[in-house]
Amino acid sequence: MARYYETYLWRRRKELPELVELWRIRLAEWRRQPAVVRVERPTRPDRARGLGYRAKQGFVIARVRVRKGGRRKPRPRAGRKQAGMGVLKLTPGKNIRWIAEERAARKFPNLEVLNSYYVAEDGRYKWYEVILVDPHHPAIKSDPRINWILNPANKRRVFRGLTSAGKKARGLRKFRGIPPIVKRFKRKRKED
Repeated sequence: MARYYETYLWRRRKELPELVELWRIRLAEWRRQPAVVRVERPTRPDRARGLGYRAKQGFVIARVRVRKGGRRKPRPRAGRKQAGMGVLKLTPGKNIRWIAEERAARKFPNLEVLNSYYVAEDGRYKWYEVILVDPHHPAIKSDPRINWILNPANKRRVFRGLTSAGKKARGLRKFRGIPPIVKRFKRKRKED
């Protein structure tokens, strides 16, 4: 019951006055911290557990601050004034969440990124919490639910776009025409 209540509070955080005040204080503190910080426990335990986090040795949570918006490109100053300056409306090929995951992976090079989730934002920044796993820890090696990450095929997976945010940015969730589930049912019905 407590878990559902926590999820309910999280969804209504912009409406409830006590939560608005809590977030105002929390973000003021987070802005003063470094861009990548290791945290003791997740801010959203229900979301973290849904993405594979377990409160045991070998799992690490890092909170990452990423600047919002597109690329900041300096305006060309020298030479002639070209018609298209190539300054505005330049967006990166990666989404902000994927960038946050990569920054966490660079900060903790001995850990693998499992997943990440949104935590907060203000006018300038977005904060994500990244779930990292130590593939060399005995507790991870002996856990059948997570020891797939030991496979060499999953090494440095965040930099190859194999996390959830990476797959989304690479367009692997999009489809044209009939959705895949409907296709499967149509094929099944045809066989009958």
